[in-house]
Amino acid sequence: MALPFPRGADFPVAKPAATPCRNLLADHRCRIHDRLLDEGWKGCVTFDCFGAGQRVVQLTFGGRTWRDDPEVADEQFSVFLRMRELHEILALLVEAERLVSVGDGGGGVAGADALAIDEVRSLTATIDALAGGSPGEVLAVDVAELRRTVGPLLAAVAAQARQSGPTSSELATARAATDEHRRTGRSTPRRAAAPPALEPYADLAGRDLRGVDLRRRDLRGALLIGADLRGTSLDRTMLLGADLRDADVRGAQLAEALFLTGPQLAAARGDAATTVPDHLARPGHWTVRHQ
Repeated sequence: MALPFPRGADFPVAKPAATPCRNLLADHRCRIHDRLLDEGWKGCVTFDCFGAGQRVVQLTFGGRTWRDDPEVADEQFSVFLRMRELHEILALLVEAERLVSVGDGGGGVAGADALAIDEVRSLTATIDALAGGSPGEVLAVDVAELRRTVGPLLAAVAAQARQSGPTSSELATARAATDEHRRTGRSTPRRAAAPPALEPYADLAGRDLRGVDLRRRDLRGALLIGADLRGTSLDRTMLLGADLRDADVRGAQLAEALFLTGPQLAAARGDAATTVPDHLARPGHWTVRHQ
């Protein structure tokens, strides 16, 4: 309802902001939810509000909706857009805390320091408090300033994670090399080294990256639209803000990728063999269309 969208590859029709979608039913369900991709509504499949819609309606507006109380519609839509940004940042901070949590069986990055953990938790509490404000208070939040604060912290956490112990694929490669050497006396050839172009914000659209060692690379903000990543390991690869639309990740190892989000997964083309992080849901349309 709140968001506009243009007619194009992601939507078969255009819709202005604050205008009900033609598929929206009276009970707020989608009329074609079970066939969105088949009817050309790819943008709906890849969109995630990170729980902002529920919080805005139930908490910020005390259960009121634009349908029940049309007078709140404009403000509610504006608050939703701001809340979604805050919730996206909170989701990334939750991932950061998971990465830096060590001791007590936390399973985080070895060597993470208490200062980083405290900073992540402090920022999480601060932003959650801002999101819990009144409609006017939420709208007054300077999200750009928050991103400037959070961004360097996420980059530092990712850098530490990329440098920590062996990844699952590295251990598997080492075991395979050992087995090969025992059987034949020959060493397994090393994978191709990553070219210098693999860096933050790199333009890799449409590139065939199969066989390229992308593990532990910093690919934040990289343009990976339509890239061929089949069978590639992205263990400890920093993917914050990377554009994975139509990237072919069938059989790829994404389980240990850093700061990968649900919308990024949904925008890519995976299959049953693609591994995903435990904290993210496997896109349902992968098994239907991309096996």
